[in-house]
Amino acid sequence: MESTEHLTQTFTERRLTDAWAELQAHANSGNSLKADAYRLAFADPEFLLRRETRGIRFELEMLKPDLAQQDLGIDNTVVVFGSARVREAAIAQEQLAVAEASGDAKAIARAQALLRNSAYYGQARQFARIVARHSARCTKEDQLYICTGGGPGIMEAANRGAHDEGAPNVGLNIALPHEQSGNPYITPELCFKFHYFALRKMHFMMRAKALVAFPGGFGTLDELFEVITLVQCGKAKPVPIVLFGSDYWKRLLNLDVLVEEGTISPDDLKLFTYVDDPQDAWNYILNFYNLPKV
Repeated sequence: MESTEHLTQTFTERRLTDAWAELQAHANSGNSLKADAYRLAFADPEFLLRRETRGIRFELEMLKPDLAQQDLGIDNTVVVFGSARVREAAIAQEQLAVAEASGDAKAIARAQALLRNSAYYGQARQFARIVARHSARCTKEDQLYICTGGGPGIMEAANRGAHDEGAPNVGLNIALPHEQSGNPYITPELCFKFHYFALRKMHFMMRAKALVAFPGGFGTLDELFEVITLVQCGKAKPVPIVLFGSDYWKRLLNLDVLVEEGTISPDDLKLFTYVDDPQDAWNYILNFYNLPKV
């Protein structure tokens, strides 16, 4: 005889399934839904988008990606941040040719910078391949999965590297005023879209065992300092934080000033490291956790 708990779960799931099927039948028949007051609450967009239901939306945006990753066994991730504007070398070279043909000095300068930074695309892709190859030799519980913001540029490169090796990888995309969709290399079942930056940030950290920040703009800096602050304040477990591209980061951030002015301690500069090679980035992560170099 089935347990009461099982019967209750089956009954509840069945009722929800029937309710959703009824809504679909209405739509397929060309019938409009009844007045808002009569509409099922979970199928009422106007109700769910009210200011008063924001807390429910927070919970849903936390729960949906969490359950999906649990179901697929995604427990440990290596988070890769970086500019959405970086392109692979072939595309950057084409854009430089177009700019040079136009004769526009500003366009040429932008295209030259794009080509110069295209090296980071290949390096992010290579780093993700290294992570995926390592994980393929590990037991399920020890595997690491690439996780990015799901967009183009460095994010695409990292997802692409994992995809090259046939490894599942995660994309945490965000709804922006200028429409953005997940890059084509994210595992479809692990491609999520967020409205709230705060919930997206929580998902970055919930499973992160390492952070690798490639050159980027405001978004990359935001995520980087979020993680450094959480670790510094003890709100998150220490994780290896890697700044890829030492010349870029050291020109951008003179963090020694913070030590000189007494706003951070000298030891806070040990929360992260600089690297310039994908294998060095991976070796730093291995050394942090005392893992063997297989």
